[in-house]
Amino acid sequence: MPVSVASLVVITDVDGTLIDHNTHEWDAARAWLTRLEAHQVPVVLCSSKTAAELTGLQKVLGLDGQPFIAENGAVISLDASWSDHPDYPRLLTGARHEEIRTLLEQLRDAHGYKFTTVSDVDEQTLSEWSGLTPKMAALAKLQEASETLIWRDSDPQLAAFTAALSENGLMLIEGGRFWHVLDQQGGKDQAIAWLMKQYRQRRGNDLVTLGLGDAPGDAPLLDATDYTVVVKGYSRNAVTLKQDTPERVYRTAEYGPAGWSEGLTHFLGEQ
Repeated sequence: MPVSVASLVVITDVDGTLIDHNTHEWDAARAWLTRLEAHQVPVVLCSSKTAAELTGLQKVLGLDGQPFIAENGAVISLDASWSDHPDYPRLLTGARHEEIRTLLEQLRDAHGYKFTTVSDVDEQTLSEWSGLTPKMAALAKLQEASETLIWRDSDPQLAAFTAALSENGLMLIEGGRFWHVLDQQGGKDQAIAWLMKQYRQRRGNDLVTLGLGDAPGDAPLLDATDYTVVVKGYSRNAVTLKQDTPERVYRTAEYGPAGWSEGLTHFLGEQ
């Protein structure tokens, strides 16, 4: 089903979707990014990455000044032209990083949970864990409203840990390599709903959203958009969506940025 670029907002995951999970290349997406820019279509990055990481990535991709959603929805950066907005330049949803970090340390001390947070290690260690360069790892440590960790304990302990977080107004999200703790007011779906409300107040109610993601953890993003591209990924688990119909959802044959472009071509054709 063709979607008009005139009313479109693209909301996309980054790693494994717009950018190759292993090589970090994105050349296969370049032509579509150029085309979207020519039609003034916003491309909103939506990721577990920090605002510092996404700001740098926007410059590389030619998306400077666009809104983005960082830390799984805990941080929302507004469009550079929205300086009159009361939450400009960024909205942090709920608890701040230091509050979350303090609670995690308290829970670990009290119950003996075995996990290591990003705040526990230096840039070199995080670089070894993630495959990021030390410079990029330093940006990944600049969390504002979440904490990232590696879980090293049993499933029963994980269930108890998740329940303890919930009692304190926090939630646990499983990512590709790491787990992420953030306020229950966060989440990619809630961030998208908030951001699109701002867009519609400024540009009208006829806007259409197209979401792209590759992993089970992207389901909140993909469930929150009008149309969805599930980019072929490497997860052993399928991406399960609430409204998985052929009219709304397209699953690509290609991985990463090639799949990202394939999905856009499916919905947008040669516009």
